Amino acid sequence: MTANNCHGEIPYSDFEPTFQGLASMRAYELNGANGLASVSLTERPEPTALRGQILIEMKAWSLNYRDLLIINDNYNGLRPKGALALSDGVGEVISVGPDVTRFKVGDRVSPTFSSTWIAGPMTAADPPKFRGALVDGVLAERIACDEQHAVRVPDYLSDAQAATLPCAALTAFNALFGPRPLVSGETVLTLGTGGVSSFAIQLAAKAGARVISTSSSDTKLEEARKLGATDLINYRKHPEWQQEVLRLTNGRGVDHVVEVGGGGTIERSVASVAIGGQVHMIGALSTGTLSPRTLVPWKTLRGIMVGSRADHEAMNRMMAYHQIRPVIGKVFAFDDALGAYGCLEEAAHTGKIVIERSLT
Repeated sequence: MTANNCHGEIPYSDFEPTFQGLASMRAYELNGANGLASVSLTERPEPTALRGQILIEMKAWSLNYRDLLIINDNYNGLRPKGALALSDGVGEVISVGPDVTRFKVGDRVSPTFSSTWIAGPMTAADPPKFRGALVDGVLAERIACDEQHAVRVPDYLSDAQAATLPCAALTAFNALFGPRPLVSGETVLTLGTGGVSSFAIQLAAKAGARVISTSSSDTKLEEARKLGATDLINYRKHPEWQQEVLRLTNGRGVDHVVEVGGGGTIERSVASVAIGGQVHMIGALSTGTLSPRTLVPWKTLRGIMVGSRADHEAMNRMMAYHQIRPVIGKVFAFDDALGAYGCLEEAAHTGKIVIERSLT
């Protein structure tokens, strides 16, 4: 069996779920951490909406770099055992259980990235309940979840666009508008043109920031310019790109770095940030050989783990007000979900990789 990736073919061998229906549905499960072989299309009983739950007919899903870490045994030693894959998706409510008040049949919704985190600071109990790892994700034809762990989808977005928001967009929003939010007139540095960075460029630009973006490709840098970046750095032409950042800022540095590279870039990111500035570490990334002394002159290294339901709702309001549209790099059919994984692994795209229930 094969799946199409971006350029050819590659071989591949808690949602508080309640699966009590007699009918079956298709779903992708994760078993182990052996690359694409860990992801399998299977059948499950259809779920039903119990008290306080909504039943969602899923329409579209998107992938994140986290999904590769999980299947490649690079996610804190976690090895899934039968959990549904992926954390991000959108669908339509097709039934509601008793006592549901937040949604009605016909609403377009996204399950939240976390099945526990409603508002306020994250607690140690929340990460184990993030979708698509130890607990069920969303890559199934229908899913049931607690009404408290879903949000409405902005009307102006298509299903494919809305499916990209729960992890990458919310991560970028939390980085820029967290405890010490971005202020108009500040400068933001983004690395690359993947999902988080593409959202960060747009959100920062709409907030009135100057955006400096890096990439190894002039073509991708031009895409970043269209999204709102004002200054572009090709890091193949400028390997010591932190020096170029300092040149562009007259030696001051930037106020925010949206850091997605981890051990390979963190030292340069810290060198690029101004005194009093923040480096926002995205996801499960290594800090490499970073010395704490580099942070002494009042620089902040801040870890980001997506966001709460309240954060998600605030981000949706900002996106709707500015009519921000996600960048989609490539779309795959539900039957070719493994092809989407392969395309993400190639890292040749700009923006988000999306799976749609029915392609037209």
